[in-house]
Amino acid sequence: QLNGTAFDIKSEVDSLQKIRDMGGLELVMPAAFATMGDCDSAEYQGRTVVEFPLTGVSITLPTGLAGDFNAMTFSEQIPGPTLRVTQGDVVKMTLTVPDGEATPHGNDMHASQVTAVPTFGAVQPGTSKTFCYIAEVPGVYKYHCSGVN
Repeated sequence: QLNGTAFDIKSEVDSLQKIRDMGGLELVMPAAFATMGDCDSAEYQGRTVVEFPLTGVSITLPTGLAGDFNAMTFSEQIPGPTLRVTQGDVVKMTLTVPDGEATPHGNDMHASQVTAVPTFGAVQPGTSKTFCYIAEVPGVYKYHCSGVN
């Protein structure tokens, strides 16, 4: 169903032409369910806060075949640690990048429904960043390094 008009893509109607005739598609990303920023926001009062500390560390992994593999990790794990929360909890994620790390690290948590850049951005070596969001949408979500902006 597109703009209130439904059609069966299995029908004889040329689906792409039908979309063109309707004026095309507008793809919209959902807005954040929680305001980003101050984790002491009144919006979070009375909710369970789940701390999720991560450390962005580069490590060298032996492949056993063709030398070593250099990997950016979360807390020296591949995959990174699992975060488990209950719908309605506040996730308080802190990413620390140790001093001496070769590159900044970032974090994009898809469940937060906000883009990592510029909301979170790169964490420079020797620093930490924290952000909070309310876990509103049930499901299983990935998180990953958002790179260096």
